[in-house]
Amino acid sequence: MKFFIKLIKAACVCIELAAIVLLAVGFDLHERVGNAKTVQIGQGSSTKILSELSKSYPKFSKFDARLLSFYGGAKTGELELSGENLPKYQFLYELSIAKPVMNEIKLIPGETTIVFLKQLAKDRGLSFSELEREYNATAPFYEGFLVPETYKIGKNESEKNIIDHLISSAQKFHEGLSHELIGEYNATAWKQVLIKASVIQKEAANADEMPLVASVIDNRLAKNMRLQMDGTLNYGEFSHVKITPQRIRTDTSHYNTYLNDGLPKEPVCVVSRDAIRAALAPAKSEYLYFMRNKKTGLHDFARTQAEHERNVKAQR
Repeated sequence: MKFFIKLIKAACVCIELAAIVLLAVGFDLHERVGNAKTVQIGQGSSTKILSELSKSYPKFSKFDARLLSFYGGAKTGELELSGENLPKYQFLYELSIAKPVMNEIKLIPGETTIVFLKQLAKDRGLSFSELEREYNATAPFYEGFLVPETYKIGKNESEKNIIDHLISSAQKFHEGLSHELIGEYNATAWKQVLIKASVIQKEAANADEMPLVASVIDNRLAKNMRLQMDGTLNYGEFSHVKITPQRIRTDTSHYNTYLNDGLPKEPVCVVSRDAIRAALAPAKSEYLYFMRNKKTGLHDFARTQAEHERNVKAQR
């Protein structure tokens, strides 16, 4: 009988101790961490991560590390949490599910790849040479492959990860749009579409003009006329440079459609869906010329050289 009484007393003591431990753990886990809305997490085990965090936050215990591991471990990078000064249990849980802080990268239609990559490197403190190296290693061709879009990229992503994301998005875009518009995807044929679309992109004042510009391209090529379009000289680092008569005379690249027959050998810039659609479905017209109207910002189209010269004279 005395044995059972002792056993019951021992059990009561154990229960009391367990209750005290649970209360202590519960109190500890409800302690506020004092965190900011974002937190930087490096690579490593849960123990190593919490050891580093202990330099800025209240000291984390081995139990906290086990709990974090139970949750699945912490994500890495700069993480965005649901709020500031979270309870410890919530803080640890959110480390395991939080998404990285995202920044926007915007690539506009008509921009050139080299200008985009240089600006991207400048804005994000990255290496342009590394971005370009990764790009050249994975892109099927340099100019015109990327897709103008607003991308959301992790704030601290590496050059390789950024380029991988851009290339993957572009490949899906080209294959998907090609299947949608022509029923198949042939990389060589699609590149030719992009070359024509890039000229349209550089020349048209807006999306509504694109089918007409496309028709001028087709009409001039059909008559064995050189395109003689300024926009083709806004390639590469000349993307935003005003085209002058001297430049037209001296630029010996294949992009110079004043000195060379046909379309350029490579795309001039990145292109929009509208430009691609116009390249594949130009308007039916007899136009051979166009020039920018200073008052409207649009283009005046002409069927003959005499009509075109009248339009030019009216703008002087």
